[in-house]
Amino acid sequence: MKKTKEETNETISQLKEIARKHFTEHGYAAAVLDEIVKEADLTRGAVYHHFGSKKGLFLAVLESVQREVALKVEAEAGQSEDVWDQLILGCHAFVSTAVEPRNKRIMLIDGPAVLGWEAWRSMDEQGSMRLLHEQLQLMQQQGYFQSVSIDALTHILSGALNESSLWIAQMPNVTESVEDTMNIISQLLERYRS
Repeated sequence: MKKTKEETNETISQLKEIARKHFTEHGYAAAVLDEIVKEADLTRGAVYHHFGSKKGLFLAVLESVQREVALKVEAEAGQSEDVWDQLILGCHAFVSTAVEPRNKRIMLIDGPAVLGWEAWRSMDEQGSMRLLHEQLQLMQQQGYFQSVSIDALTHILSGALNESSLWIAQMPNVTESVEDTMNIISQLLERYRS
């Protein structure tokens, strides 16, 4: 019996959510595809049909994680009308969301290791870095960062946020570490504020 598009989408969503749980708990290397499909009450064939491989399934999960983080960044930044506050709120949302247990291993650790640095970086550029670049460009058009290359600032700030997230994820007091990071990020940005 042929599945409807809605049933197919439901199967794909279910596989991704169960896989996300396994990748989070065990990491990509130790996650067992047979256990994922068993929990989903499916066969390995379903994974190969929809994702091509375990790596393809991981890629789909990582894309979902990155979309969720981007939505959180946009939602938090959107709580203010002031572009400076939007930037700070967005940076804060990124680091605090990236280090959530549900996200950090997939997005920050296994993502670059499984996909390779260039592929992971390309995904980052299309997601969080794109949002950051757009915000910084808007700010420059409004008179901020006049003497600064927005491309360079985007890469430097994105790198700082990613590296800080990795550091924060290992700290015993995540809340305090996020605040320490944001104090430094704010001071860094203030130096270039026009």
